Amino acid sequence: MATVNDNYPKKDFEMSDEQIKQLAIQNMQRQEVKNSGFPTEVISLPSKGLVYPEGSPLRDGKIEMKYMTAREEDILTSTNLIKQGIVIDKLMQSMIVSPINYNDLVIGDKNAIMVAARILGYGKEYPVEITCPSCQHKNKNTIDLTTLPEVNCPEDITMPAPGIFEFTLPQSKRVIHFRLLTTGIDKQVTKELEASKKANKNSGIDNELTTRLKSIIVSVDGNSDKKYISNFVDNELFAMDSRAFRSYMKQISPDVKFEFAFSCSECGHEEEALGFTIDTTFFWPKI
Repeated sequence: MATVNDNYPKKDFEMSDEQIKQLAIQNMQRQEVKNSGFPTEVISLPSKGLVYPEGSPLRDGKIEMKYMTAREEDILTSTNLIKQGIVIDKLMQSMIVSPINYNDLVIGDKNAIMVAARILGYGKEYPVEITCPSCQHKNKNTIDLTTLPEVNCPEDITMPAPGIFEFTLPQSKRVIHFRLLTTGIDKQVTKELEASKKANKNSGIDNELTTRLKSIIVSVDGNSDKKYISNFVDNELFAMDSRAFRSYMKQISPDVKFEFAFSCSECGHEEEALGFTIDTTFFWPKI
């Protein structure tokens, strides 16, 4: 069996001065909430904390969040934050009371916190318009956000190190160790992709898939050298193995399912779990 170095998992990013400043501000705000006795709710995470290392405040699988106030509405209406594409992140950071590093959150847990933020701000009812897959009739539905199903991280899964998973590629039989995508890693990948698009705008090749795989694979057959991993992804990872790996990650990744039991008011067509997308009314509901 391949071994994992003692320094796994390690951070691939360092906090900037601005991030340290924001963390200090958030900690001050959280202390204000604690001292004021402002109402809060404890939110359970889909991961149940299993993907976080011992000692992490996320390890118990729960975080505390405060109700949305006029301060958070100021965030939601900030033109500058909206243009930067970070308004929802800023909103959730403002509402989280638990002393966590926001960048450590795996994406599925972040999605659960986003839903919780919407419920604590504007209630559990989310009106949507759904087109029937059978007759194309537009149905007006109201979804109870508290009933959205979750995908939990399997409790019996074996991890070679905290937050590190193992998968044997079915075709090549090579063993890879990987971690789930976190908020911090996702931000890094986004920046890399933006830079790559500018540098390779004439090639017409989108390298998003390989960039994301390189960001989460921490070793191949026990070798954790980044250049080795990059070469493996670019030149040695079979398409069949890549697909099987991504399918496995989807199976074990905690998340919230944006789906509900649907019944068409026009033709009676029913689906037990019809997917839906959220739009701007999720955090900017029509009044």
